[in-house]
Amino acid sequence: MLKIVYPICCGIDVHKTFVIACIASTNEAGITKYQSKRFSTFTKGLRELREWLLSNSCINVCMESTGKYFIPVYNILEDGLKPIVAHPKYVKAIRGKKTDKRDAKWIADLFKHDLIVSSFIPDKHIRDLRDLMRYRFKLTNFGSSEKNRFQNCLTVSNIQLASVVSDTFGKSSMNIIEHILENPFDKNIDISSLIHGSLTKKIPELELAVDGVITEIQAEKIKIIKQHYDSLDLCKLNLESVILNLSQPYQKEIELILSVPSINNIFTAIGILSEIGADMNVFPSAKHLCSWAGLTPTNNESAGKKKSVRISKAGCYLKPLLVQCATAVVKSEKHPEIRNRYLNLKKRRGHKKAIIAICRMLLTAIYHILKKQEVYNPDLYKKAELLPISREITPEQAIYIAQRQGYKVMAV
Repeated sequence: MLKIVYPICCGIDVHKTFVIACIASTNEAGITKYQSKRFSTFTKGLRELREWLLSNSCINVCMESTGKYFIPVYNILEDGLKPIVAHPKYVKAIRGKKTDKRDAKWIADLFKHDLIVSSFIPDKHIRDLRDLMRYRFKLTNFGSSEKNRFQNCLTVSNIQLASVVSDTFGKSSMNIIEHILENPFDKNIDISSLIHGSLTKKIPELELAVDGVITEIQAEKIKIIKQHYDSLDLCKLNLESVILNLSQPYQKEIELILSVPSINNIFTAIGILSEIGADMNVFPSAKHLCSWAGLTPTNNESAGKKKSVRISKAGCYLKPLLVQCATAVVKSEKHPEIRNRYLNLKKRRGHKKAIIAICRMLLTAIYHILKKQEVYNPDLYKKAELLPISREITPEQAIYIAQRQGYKVMAV
């Protein structure tokens, strides 16, 4: 018989306009009584739900993470109650007899036996920071999309500046484009007066690159794209100012994360902090954190046969940040403890799996840095890689080990 961990608990089935709450009360004889009630998702209805739970001495509440609909419910109930949010795969009801009331009762039955794994929900301050950082990520993507559209318009008009300059949105390049838009029929453009720096050596190539035809429609489209991109850039700057003000209480944690190799941008550090939080005690170990971030292979074995063990889709905001950092750090020779591990794994497992392994290495370092409140120390990796003194190897084996670590062995 399963042990009842929560004698009085509640399961909530969340929808857009209403919620169904079911309180499961178990007496000393092990008999459970249920009472269900429907509430509106307006703030008044959610406050009534909170008062109803308190009047029944129900503190422990479990709900399913249904899109964004669970967030207002969680915000109201976290004041005085202990709500947890569960992934839908852990509370999915049995098919055939599915109703809203039975869904709530099923969640309550699972929860009273402590059979539901709670999702990680950080404190409100971190949630606000996470919301802003994710919106910044969206604005960055929107800006990249507009830059691509801008470049497509130039390509359609046969303006081949991208083949000559490194950045189409650079100062010299934009001077040329603005001049073309203002004077679309000017075929004798004075390139030298519009450019500066090293581009003066590429004047003949630039003259060939701008020898295209921008139609009136394309010119208007380019102007609109440029205005939209500038407005997105301004919105992003304003948002970053709000983020910096909101992150002031976490300056110490941000500085610790910035000590990790390849994490040089403060917004990268804030982005990582907003996803994992500042308190590492919520994760039992670094392995749990890496699994939550979707950086570890899954277990899928049946009848002695191992099936697909791909990493999960979790960490859709955290994982890209870590991949960017890992891709940068493996190219640098300043951190051999990371680069050598990448080169060693790449030989056996390929680039993609090696990069994910480096991401896990960085996240593990961040976990211990935040938990111990210590800056990144590369010497710890060197101590871990030292071979025991009692072991003996031949000179050939020593050369082989050195070569695997990326060293070039020279004859004396």
